Amino acid sequence: MKKAFQNLAQAASRASGTPWAFLSALFVVLLWALTGPMFNFADTWQLVINTGTTIVTFLMVFLIQNTQNRDTVALHAKVDELIIKLEGADNALVTAEDMSDEELEQLMKDERKLAAEAPNSSAEGLDKAEAAHAAGHAADELQRRRTGETSTSRSQAHRRSTSSNHKSA
Repeated sequence: MKKAFQNLAQAASRASGTPWAFLSALFVVLLWALTGPMFNFADTWQLVINTGTTIVTFLMVFLIQNTQNRDTVALHAKVDELIIKLEGADNALVTAEDMSDEELEQLMKDERKLAAEAPNSSAEGLDKAEAAHAAGHAADELQRRRTGETSTSRSQAHRRSTSSNHKSA
């Protein structure tokens, strides 16, 4: 049953992300709207589209979540493999997704500190700066999730600060 659901979720995810799926949905909505005068815009006529969209949305939530969970696990497996094989990498990071928010925050602080203390040759310095910058983004994202702030305002502020940093460099 699990394998059948997995196959169904993958197939539905692939199919629902196509232009044909969008055009099909648009056609259904247009057909529904055009039939409105024929049914005198009755409550039943409205109920048809409301019920249909509610059912589709309800089912798609589970299919999309299944696909997203699989993608996340696959991504973790790939990154874990890189961490394990990379010489000098901290293998404890393989289990980072199991850490609490506080542990992740401390880990990011430690990584920033290591990046700041590392010697700065031109190539290494750039790598360290990029690592510190990425750690800063991760810390900002963690803070955003804790406060419930939307990503739009933070990403707009980031784009402004990044573009001004690039112009001054």
